[in-house]
Amino acid sequence: MSSPTADVAVVTGGAGGLGEAVVRRLHKAGTAVVVADLADERAGALVDSLGAGATYVRTDVTSEESVTATLDAAAELGVLRHLVISHGGWGVAERVVQRDGTPASLDGFVKTLDLYLVGTYNMLRLAAARMAANEPNADGERGSVVMTASIAAFEGQIGQSSYAAAKAGVVGLTLAAARDLSAVGIRVNTVAPGTMHTAMMESVGEEALAKFAANIPFPKRLGAPAEFAALTEHLLLNGYINGEVVRLDGAQRFGPR
Repeated sequence: MSSPTADVAVVTGGAGGLGEAVVRRLHKAGTAVVVADLADERAGALVDSLGAGATYVRTDVTSEESVTATLDAAAELGVLRHLVISHGGWGVAERVVQRDGTPASLDGFVKTLDLYLVGTYNMLRLAAARMAANEPNADGERGSVVMTASIAAFEGQIGQSSYAAAKAGVVGLTLAAARDLSAVGIRVNTVAPGTMHTAMMESVGEEALAKFAANIPFPKRLGAPAEFAALTEHLLLNGYINGEVVRLDGAQRFGPR
């Protein structure tokens, strides 16, 4: 059990490749961490490896009831100061209209927006309401949030219309939310990763990974989850960065395919 005055971070998708790197970095720095995910086995193993100051709460980011329970668990560890929204796990590769004239399924579009955009907003609004009750620091800050977009928000590729639209929504949310939450002393920033070297990416095979890396100007490799975690931690702690979307992509710009 952490101290009731300990700083706490909630990390959605905390058992995934990028989220896990964030969880490990924040925990190592002394922040108590709530791993908010649906991957019971992976999340359980992660918190067991970290020990005190880490807990797993099964969380459906689109459910108010589920998110509320997660935030209640965070309150048991200490004071909720940080929220990192990095969940994933769903995607649909579909053109708006197929070559045979068949329209894309509306269900795939709605499900993608529900997870990546609605789920992000749901976490943000509920966590920010808790942070608003915190005692402010010398600058008046009560909490900080880092959301996750994608460079697909700017250069969506063929078949990525649903995902690109959802992530573009997160980009658009960033400044508006930062302005909204300035009244209660909460900063909001977003990381837009390029092609990252996660376990999911490894499943495509070495040949495909090499092809992806060849399209990145410099360095000619995929991004490391540890680099995502380092940038996320900086955005959480640097009190003068607010309302920003930061690309993490080695100067990569997606082409049409």
